Amino acid sequence: MLISRRTFLAASGLLAVAPGIGSAQLRDTYYEVLLRHTRWAETQYDAAAGRYRRADFGFAVVLGNAVLLTRGTYDAALAGVGKDVLREHTLATIRHFAASNVLAGGAEWGKTLFWDTTFQSYFVLAARLLWPDLDAPTRANVEAIARGQADYTTSLGTDDDPRSGSWTPNGETGGYRGDTKLEEMGVYAQSLAPGLAWHGDGPGWRAAFTRWSRNEAGLPAADLANPSTVDGVPISANTATNLHDTFLVENHGSFGPHYQEELWRTSGRNAVHFLLAGRPLPEVLAKQPNGELLWRTILATMSDAGEPLMPMVNDREHLYGRDVIPLAFRSTVLRDPMAARAEAALASRLLAYQAHPPVHRLAKFSGEPKYEPEARAELAISYLLHELRPPVAPVPEADFFARAAITIDHGADPGLLTHQSAVAWAGTVTKAGFTKLAWQPHHDDWLFKISGATPMLLPAKAVTGRAAVVHREVRDGFAATAALLRFADGFAGTATLPTGTVVAALPQPGRVDVHNLAMAGMPGLTGSRTYTGSAGRVTVPAREGFRVDELSFPARTARHVRMVGITPYPTYGYSLFDFEVDSKQGLPTTASSFDPGYEPAKATDGDPATRWAVARAERGRADSWISVDLGAATTVRGVRLRWETAAAVAYRVETSESGTDWTTAAEYPEPDLSTPGWLDVDGRAGFVARSGVITVQGDTITVPAGLVEGHVRADLRAVAAEPAPRCPDGVLASTADGFLTLFNLSGADVTGTVRLRGTRLYRGTQVTTATGTEYALSLPAATARVEAPWFTAEDVPAGITAIVHDAARVTFRGGPARFTLTHRDGVTLPVVLEGTERTVVVPGAQAFPFDDLALGAVTFPNSVLPPGMSDPANAVDGSAHTAWTPGRDGRMVVDLGAPHPIREVGLLWTDGPRPPHTVSRSLDGRTYGQAATARYVAVATGWRPGHASVRSLRVT
Repeated sequence: MLISRRTFLAASGLLAVAPGIGSAQLRDTYYEVLLRHTRWAETQYDAAAGRYRRADFGFAVVLGNAVLLTRGTYDAALAGVGKDVLREHTLATIRHFAASNVLAGGAEWGKTLFWDTTFQSYFVLAARLLWPDLDAPTRANVEAIARGQADYTTSLGTDDDPRSGSWTPNGETGGYRGDTKLEEMGVYAQSLAPGLAWHGDGPGWRAAFTRWSRNEAGLPAADLANPSTVDGVPISANTATNLHDTFLVENHGSFGPHYQEELWRTSGRNAVHFLLAGRPLPEVLAKQPNGELLWRTILATMSDAGEPLMPMVNDREHLYGRDVIPLAFRSTVLRDPMAARAEAALASRLLAYQAHPPVHRLAKFSGEPKYEPEARAELAISYLLHELRPPVAPVPEADFFARAAITIDHGADPGLLTHQSAVAWAGTVTKAGFTKLAWQPHHDDWLFKISGATPMLLPAKAVTGRAAVVHREVRDGFAATAALLRFADGFAGTATLPTGTVVAALPQPGRVDVHNLAMAGMPGLTGSRTYTGSAGRVTVPAREGFRVDELSFPARTARHVRMVGITPYPTYGYSLFDFEVDSKQGLPTTASSFDPGYEPAKATDGDPATRWAVARAERGRADSWISVDLGAATTVRGVRLRWETAAAVAYRVETSESGTDWTTAAEYPEPDLSTPGWLDVDGRAGFVARSGVITVQGDTITVPAGLVEGHVRADLRAVAAEPAPRCPDGVLASTADGFLTLFNLSGADVTGTVRLRGTRLYRGTQVTTATGTEYALSLPAATARVEAPWFTAEDVPAGITAIVHDAARVTFRGGPARFTLTHRDGVTLPVVLEGTERTVVVPGAQAFPFDDLALGAVTFPNSVLPPGMSDPANAVDGSAHTAWTPGRDGRMVVDLGAPHPIREVGLLWTDGPRPPHTVSRSLDGRTYGQAATARYVAVATGWRPGHASVRSLRVT
């Protein structure tokens, strides 16, 4: 049965917004998407050869075909091909490529681990689905492929595949800097799964499969703390280091959630073979070392589309078809209700996404051709996983991001400080080449462009110094981040608040690019974006195709006309299909540089398909140029420039009679809207600038240097009207949403006074004035911090000193005075001062922030717990109602996130006899002792049934 007509109408644009898809509809959704995708799949059919193409593994479409031919209700009208024809094409292709595989005696493809074995996995699965329809020689060839690959991979031991060039897992050591080996180890394991699933255990197959699978998410500090066995082998025997020590995966020099999803992408490919063959799943597929801590980092970057945001990856966003399988595996095999919710969100967008040009495609925003047949196969596997292992019920949609909310500093090496809140995602990115303050209000991954080298707010320069602060709800009473960044020529500051608001202190104007598409059925992508500010309102239509600029200027005499770049496209520089001067073509053309095959003359040859592009080495150069020679002095009035994707963000048109002395004739862009103070972005977000004008040009917003706030939802006019705090030189401050955010944008410590409006009181000392307070500031050089508004005090006369010690206690001096003190939680207390000092303690309030480094920290073991052990996180969650039960001789480790001087480690036990126990410390998570400075703190016990459990572990 196909999905409901209402869902299809929404996806095809006849309803405004696609409704959410429940678990019961997922298989039907995948089936219909496969049917519609078959129109693309048939373009891979080579009628002359009588099979699907080999190029870019186009023949892998047979897996989607096999699902359609053996399951569901086939609809030829949707597929664009009759079922009998599709069967004929599919079986002919399987016969050919089974025989032409190297492992079956052919010479066309196969055996090579990267990337033939991925498509072999799809191919073998397709053959098994259509097994009754295959002739005996083809069956024998398919069996030879599965067995032969398992034998070949096992024969390599831990060595490289000589057929795969530079692709290597680096033995069992792995790697995590620049290019994680998680994916590579996953490929080695994946190449063994079809043999194990369909033919049982061959010589060494299972041992090799479990070794590679166990080590995929290897991280020594976590693995060495985990004695649990998986497939009979202790996790502590793992040897790989494939993750940063904050469970972040890096690939090709960038952080990319797309790649850490490989753990579940390869697991999904592997699991479906075992499930379809009727064999038990290897234990490692259900008990994945470090898998849940890796998944935690995915949730920390998740979007409302069920796909993680990609702040450092250029071409992996919106690969919806390809990104289903990790969620399908987690929701069906691992029974994860959070993944089930994310999968439902992704599935609810699939038909709308598929209907967008190029129609029917599933990987339409990536330039790598093999992703398309791969996406079809992954969607087919997701269908089968739901058929073979029904999914768990998803968490309620309204709860998803509240449960995913977290702040994480992944460190200066990965270069990511991230904050997932209930209403927005934000990340301060400081990886070389990707510097930005990425922000997605409402978790909407179609609002702002944040991927790859696309700049956002911060200058896209190398960061030479980074001071980061992470506030956690359990320890500080609120979740926030703050960072102060040093560049070669100055400083910048960023902060994220629990409300979803971001605050930036910018040394130069910042840029934000907006997604603007007509994608029927996708929330927000209506074909235009509307911007409103104090200066008016403008609606910017979505650009269809490549950008065309027609610039007119007063008539002038010139022989030479050129375009000179000011700001290039961030990734690719400049590239033009057409450069016309007063509609003239075929003119002699020169340029500052060009890429071979993209010479300057191709922008003036009149052919709309050819283009000029700057040399690859010059893509980052701002002032690249292209010039035409009119042959003689001529009156000119305008130019027409038709750009490729690499369209200039800003440029000028210059004219010359001599070719040496140039005069500016026109500049691009001219703003669509310039507005002081504030800007609403399509009713979905807004910016408040304290120091200048915000401009909109096309799909680009430019905010001025100085203090800028990004709001998810707010009365922007009212916010902009509030006076900014008055600060000492070198300091900028914001009181957005009541929080006091402070930035020291200098290389020296600053003390002084910040003058604030209003009745809020912050941690520290402040003196009331007629209009607010004077806050005593002490801020070290190049640092930032966020203070919560724990109290407000109404009707306080000027001259009263308030010292906020913590979130429960405040001391007042001065008077006489009578006023009302209100705690952030709503508790109200009358305060009477008689000219002396009075300390007020709010009943029931927690005294945030707590001086406990362990609160909310990551703990080990994780994901796979030893028998009898409860989650060690129970000892650091701040709750009086949970506890860690060690299990027999249990041991736990808490990761403090960075080395700290350790003054004391305290244990609070539940009632009952305490087991023998020892506390040790480590800098590297490998060797433990009694070091005064440590990152890891371990508690080892001689626990037996009847002993007490650990209520809390406190580290100061």
